[in-house]
Amino acid sequence: MERTVTRGAILRALLKKELVAYSRDKLYLFLTALTLVFVLAVFWIMPDSVDETITLAVSPPVETLIAEGVDTFRAMGVPDEQLAEIAEADLAEETEGVQLVGFDDVADMTAVVEGSLEAWLTDAGEIVLRDVEAGDPKPDDTSRVDVDIGIAFPQDFIASVAGGREGVTVTVYSDAAVPAEIENAMKSFVREAAFQLAGQDLPVTMPDEDTIVLGTDRVGDQVSYRDKLVPMLAFMILLMETFSLASLISVEVLQRTVAAVLVTPARIADILAAKSIFGTGMALVQGLIVLALVGAFTAQNWWLLVIAMLLGSMMFTGVAMVVGAAGKDFLGQLFYAMALTVPLILPAFSVLWPGSAALWVQAIPTFPILDALVNITIYDAAWADVWRSFGFALVWVAVLYGAGLFTLKRKVESL
Repeated sequence: MERTVTRGAILRALLKKELVAYSRDKLYLFLTALTLVFVLAVFWIMPDSVDETITLAVSPPVETLIAEGVDTFRAMGVPDEQLAEIAEADLAEETEGVQLVGFDDVADMTAVVEGSLEAWLTDAGEIVLRDVEAGDPKPDDTSRVDVDIGIAFPQDFIASVAGGREGVTVTVYSDAAVPAEIENAMKSFVREAAFQLAGQDLPVTMPDEDTIVLGTDRVGDQVSYRDKLVPMLAFMILLMETFSLASLISVEVLQRTVAAVLVTPARIADILAAKSIFGTGMALVQGLIVLALVGAFTAQNWWLLVIAMLLGSMMFTGVAMVVGAAGKDFLGQLFYAMALTVPLILPAFSVLWPGSAALWVQAIPTFPILDALVNITIYDAAWADVWRSFGFALVWVAVLYGAGLFTLKRKVESL
C-alpha cells in the first residue's frame, strides 16, 4: 500500500529545499550578514541628540563694542543708570537658541568659520584657537565650538548708529553649508542688535500675535539622526532580501529546478506557496531582529511594528518574484532588480527630510509602509494614527504580491 503524501509534507520539503539553497548562496549570504553588521554600525555611529543652538561669532566682542560706545552715550546725556543697563545687556538672552562667541581679531573669526582653525571655549568663557594642520595639541579643560556664521562689526559701531551716521557696514561671514533661512535670520539679528546696542527701540511696532503650531511642536524635542535611521534600517533589510530571493528564483528558473520539482507530487501552487512563505519569513525575521537590536520595540508598539514589517516583507517578496522570473542571467536579474527597487527607495528620503511629501511620492507603493514605520518608531503613533497607512499598504501588497505570483506562475508553466 502506497503512502499518501500530504500537501503539508510537500510544503515542508519545499521550504527545507529553499533553506538549503539559501545557505548555499555564499554571495548573498555574505551580503546579508554584511548588511546587518553595516546597518547596526551606522546606527550606533550616528549622534543620538540634536543641538538646537546656533553658535554666532562676533568681532569685536560685545563687551568691546559697548566699551567703545560708553563715551558716545555719555556725551549724548545718557544717565549712568542706563549706561549700566546697556553694559549688562545680553544680546543672546532674548534670542532663543543663539550662543554668542566673541573674537578680538576678524581674521581669526573668519578662519574658524572657514574651518582652517578650531575654536575651543574654556569654562571662563575665553576662546582658545587651535591650528590642527600646524600640529597644535588639544587645549585642556575646554569644549569645541562649531561656528558656522560670524559677524564683523566696525569698532565704532555703537557711536555710528547712535549718531545716526549712514553707510555703516556690518559684514556677515557664512559657511557654504549654512541654509539661506539661517543667514536671513542672522541678518535680522544684526539689525535688532544695532538698535539694542544704540539704546533705541525698533522703528516698527510689532503687533500682538498668537502663535498656533499645527501638528506636533518639536521645538526643544528634535529628532536625532539616529532615531531617523531606525525605519530606514528596517527598510534596507527588506530591500536586501529582495535581491537575495530574486537570485534564488532566477537560478532555479535558469537551471530548470522548478521543472524537476514538478515531476514530484508537488504542484505549481506548492512552489508558489513555498517561495512566498520563505521569502516573507526571511525578510520579516531579519527586519524584526534589526528593530530589536536598535531598541525600536516597546510594550505599546511591538504589534504595530510586526504588522508594518509583515506588509513590507510581503510587498518586497512580490517584487522579488517578478525580478526572479524576468531575469535571464545574473546581469539581467540585477538590471530588473535595480529598475524595480530604485523607485521604491525614494520615499525613504522623506525620513531624513521630513515634511509634506509630494503627491507623486505618496503614490509610490512603499510610502505608506515607511510612513507607518516613521510614525511608530519616531513619533510613538498608535493604531488610530497608522491604520490608514496600513490600509493603503495592504492594497499595494495585494497588487505587487499578485503580480509576483502571476509572473512566476507563467514562467514556471513555460519551462
